[in-house]
Amino acid sequence: MSGPLVGISAYAEQARWGPWDQPAALLPLSYAEQVATAGGVPVLLPPLPTVPAAVGRLDALVLSGGGDLDPAGYGAPPHPRTSRVQPGRDRAELAVLAAALAAGLPVLAICRGLQVLNVARGGTLAQHLPEVTGHDGHQASPGTFGQHPVRIAPGSRLAGLLGPPDPARGGLWLDVPTAHHQAIDRLGSGLLATAWAEDGTIEAVEFADRDEFLIAVQWHPEAGTDPRLFRALLRSAQAGANGKPGPAEHLDSLA
Repeated sequence: MSGPLVGISAYAEQARWGPWDQPAALLPLSYAEQVATAGGVPVLLPPLPTVPAAVGRLDALVLSGGGDLDPAGYGAPPHPRTSRVQPGRDRAELAVLAAALAAGLPVLAICRGLQVLNVARGGTLAQHLPEVTGHDGHQASPGTFGQHPVRIAPGSRLAGLLGPPDPARGGLWLDVPTAHHQAIDRLGSGLLATAWAEDGTIEAVEFADRDEFLIAVQWHPEAGTDPRLFRALLRSAQAGANGKPGPAEHLDSLA
């Protein structure tokens, strides 16, 4: 039997391959590889208005990284360093996220995905983090991932997945892959911060008072060697998929 179907939001970018140079729906392969290694079947979701209709066929959702959100979506003027804004992608991912949460699907939101979640819940973003923190340690040189430690809140769902604490480090700390220049400013309604960088930047959130699986991290687990967040997503997806129709039944419903 195949594993749970996991939708992964894809980028819309100008891309080159062979003799072609065209707009493309694309995604770093590491997202799909992590889902497949954890036991899932990755399904790419291009940023199109009709894509939220696919949520009824999925068992879990991954919101991927990418360019900056349109600041108009949280009532702010654009910062000079805000870039690669795609309002169409914003609308598609906000709609996909809303549909997934309404359906009770487990959700793992990564980097930009965390920011989409925060804006969806009425939060805001710091548009250029070095102006807040006084350093550029969250973003290495273009096209590469840096690394920094994050502190995880005791008793959080995230701590349960990534623990136990390390007495030598005075709690639960992890070194994580990082590549972002924006971050949460005002936390969205119903969200609980569960991890922070040493400079106080919020690095993870989850629901404050709901039981659904929702983990959102500012770092990039798909680029690292720790598979636990993807494995946890797939465990939750498998539990939910047990009561859903299988692929053949999905096809029968279209007949």
